Amino acid sequence: MTSADGVAYIVIMGEVRAVAVDAGEDGVRLDRWLRRRWPHLGQTQIHKLARSGQLRVDGGRVKADTRLKTGQIVRVPPLPDSPPGRSETLSSEDIRFAKSLVLYEDEEVLILNKPAGLAVQGGTKTNRHIDRLLSAWGDGLDRPRLAHRLDRDTSGVLALGKTPKAAAMLSGAFARRRAEKTYWAIVLGNPNPGRGVIDAPLAKEGRGDRELMTPMETSDRRGEPAVSLYATVSRAGPAAAWLALRPVTGRTHQLRAHMLAIDCPILGDPKYNTPASRAASGPLKLQLHARSLAIPHPAGGLIEIKAPLGAEIEAGFARFGFDPTEAGEISFPQPRTYGHGN
Repeated sequence: MTSADGVAYIVIMGEVRAVAVDAGEDGVRLDRWLRRRWPHLGQTQIHKLARSGQLRVDGGRVKADTRLKTGQIVRVPPLPDSPPGRSETLSSEDIRFAKSLVLYEDEEVLILNKPAGLAVQGGTKTNRHIDRLLSAWGDGLDRPRLAHRLDRDTSGVLALGKTPKAAAMLSGAFARRRAEKTYWAIVLGNPNPGRGVIDAPLAKEGRGDRELMTPMETSDRRGEPAVSLYATVSRAGPAAAWLALRPVTGRTHQLRAHMLAIDCPILGDPKYNTPASRAASGPLKLQLHARSLAIPHPAGGLIEIKAPLGAEIEAGFARFGFDPTEAGEISFPQPRTYGHGN
């Protein structure tokens, strides 16, 4: 068999598989579910299998981006093997790198310090990412599962479950807002007031050849509820401020879009910026770091983890004279609501 990109694949002849979706995979897209078990499958292949009806869920036809539910049965046809000469096995260097990211690990929970610039999941022209590196802990159902996401250019705390049950419980804690995430950011100027609540629904809008999350009026049905808290930790005169940020909701690019909305864009941001913030950023990369996480442990109790600063945000701290040891106790304002109907 030959794929659309001209690569020859060896077809495994065998029986059709019927695989149940476990609790830790509730809400996962079908294409990502497949690639967890068969990492060599390409997105084009998965779309073709779905369009032709060879992939089915509970007997019905589905699309590649269909969200799966616990207990559903996925019909998986005989699949192509890995291309000849292609290995999915991680190198010893990759394994050492993956293990070096560990902030906390036990039998159920894995917490990593994700470097800036490393994507959480793969995509076009993205071959090195956290999801691939998780093979250092095992493949298939033994692979740790993400409980939330971080943007490629954001560094810091990333939580995963090492069992389906643990992953479901961690994801549930984020969904029910029982997880407290605190980010550090360096922004242009000084927000006024110095601490506050940003309650601004967000919607994805196209701008030129790219899409951005854009604040909407509360009456605009396109906007998804989005609430962020901020508190000023320190100032570098009128030029920049070091803020602590806490997202109450979890929208794509929420903190970045919200800081731009109050005219204090995060420095080094390649998407959510202004001419003034681009000039002030200079060579700095995105100055956004997931500093800490407090989340209930699946077995009971509370996990509280802090991630040391990476080189990218350390450069920003050095440039503006901020000292991370002076953060102290951060007091966030209380939001009046958790968003509009959410």
